[in-house]
Amino acid sequence: MCLCVPAISPGFVNADTIFSNNETSLHDIEIYGFDYDYTLAFYSKHLHTLIFNIARDILISKHRYPEGLQEYEYIPNFAVRGLHYDVQKALLMKIDLNQDTDLICSHGHSMKQFMDIFSLPEMNLLSCVNDFFMRHNIDYEPVHLYKDVKEAIRDVHVKGIMYRAVDADIEKYICYGEQSHAVLKKLSEHGKKMFLITNSPFAFVNRGMSYIVGEDWRDLFDIVIVQADKPSFFNDRRKPFRRVTDKGALLWDRIHKLEKGQIYKQGNLYEFLRLTGWRGSKVLYFGDHIYSDLADLTLRHGWRTGAIIPELRKEIKIMNTQAYAQMSSWLQALTGLIEDMQIHRDPASEAVVAEWIKEREAMRPQTKSFFNAQFGSLFRTYQNPTYFSRRLSRFADIYMASISCLLNYDLKHTFFPRRTPLQHEAPLQHVQRPPGLSKTVGALV
Repeated sequence: MCLCVPAISPGFVNADTIFSNNETSLHDIEIYGFDYDYTLAFYSKHLHTLIFNIARDILISKHRYPEGLQEYEYIPNFAVRGLHYDVQKALLMKIDLNQDTDLICSHGHSMKQFMDIFSLPEMNLLSCVNDFFMRHNIDYEPVHLYKDVKEAIRDVHVKGIMYRAVDADIEKYICYGEQSHAVLKKLSEHGKKMFLITNSPFAFVNRGMSYIVGEDWRDLFDIVIVQADKPSFFNDRRKPFRRVTDKGALLWDRIHKLEKGQIYKQGNLYEFLRLTGWRGSKVLYFGDHIYSDLADLTLRHGWRTGAIIPELRKEIKIMNTQAYAQMSSWLQALTGLIEDMQIHRDPASEAVVAEWIKEREAMRPQTKSFFNAQFGSLFRTYQNPTYFSRRLSRFADIYMASISCLLNYDLKHTFFPRRTPLQHEAPLQHVQRPPGLSKTVGALV
């Protein structure tokens, strides 16, 4: 079967493309691993509203915050993940490639990162409470506020409030994952081993996977691990695996083998590797959280990693619009003109350059606002990669908008990172094919 591989061409990027940071061949992958939330299961916009509302009410009922907070509602496009929060100053900020080292080191433990998609309601709630206190001229301690909001958000998950709400109205909160099912089926038909490692409890995962894949979803996986407590799962050798029954009862017999059809809780990666022998670059694990899912696997264990970044679809759609493409192109051209013309010191030239600089400064916020009015793109701060983007490049071999992108490629496909020039290298140009070179070879090398 011939697959139509998504293409990247000047002025257009296909949102179904798998993007590569490191050369990765699916031909070498024998074992595929998955997170659950925002990897196999995708949630509707209603879930973040639910989390925000419940956490807000917990602040009022449990922590005795003002009843006036009830007037605040979740704002869907307020923030982007990857932001940093200065606990001491109660300031939400976006850090780029140039800022990250100095700023984060200087603020130490007071600088908190929001890398999880589930953190969007938390950022909303922090900002709303800050706004309420400032508008009503109420003195407050930012550190205590951060801790209270953090605890309220945690209660939504740990106490099972969110799980019960989703279970009660699953069609409202979970997007039907027909394509996730197709990916799993494709891998199974090609004889690939598959496993699931998630922090979510079994009852929640079972309900969601039964809805997405079918009641027999466990037949597709060789190993299923729930409540894994990532990222400590990847580093802490102390927690043993425990078997869980279909009813959720915990069994205390010692685990000597991870068996298909069984459900396991907690454990650790070192024991997982010992029991399975699944080591090195033959394993590809997918997750949405750069730190909790991917970082340790890349740095310590040598697995291949794939990041699921749902925000990619929206950002690529914006990038493909004529309005954004024209503004972005002119902004780059204008920057080049300023760079070239600044050597001229006569009054007329300096006046022209000053007008260009003024125009450039006015355009930069406009370009940012295409993506998000407050914080711009998830991946870029003006011309620099964001801290999130830099971490993504470091810890993910490949990344994509959803797991369904795998359906566009056969399982022998090799992903190559595009060669982008370093600052001291000349820009890549299309060159004429040398005589004798195969016609199938591209013009760029």
